[in-house]
Amino acid sequence: MLTQDVRKLLPIGSVVRLVGAQKYLMIFGIRQTDTKENREYDYIAVMYPEGNLGENLRFMFDHDAIEEILFTGYESVQRQALLDKLHTYFESQNQQKRNNNPDNVK
Repeated sequence: MLTQDVRKLLPIGSVVRLVGAQKYLMIFGIRQTDTKENREYDYIAVMYPEGNLGENLRFMFDHDAIEEILFTGYESVQRQALLDKLHTYFESQNQQKRNNNPDNVK
């Protein structure tokens, strides 16, 4: 399930193992959209230590699919500023969706 607060997502460079997986993955992006499925995921990653071996070997997943965090990527003031902006953006998008939901009209 998509994490609601982007500020809780792991930084890029983090290395994780998903539930039931044997290989580790290195996160290289957050809040990515799979255009084939029209679905948003928390992360996009590549196999570790292999790295990027092509578009077909990139994996999208949500935070709750992580079983183990082997390494946490670099944290910085710039990353925190980006996450704060993303949080504000997604909160406004969620509010807009709630306002446009006919079930919420009284």
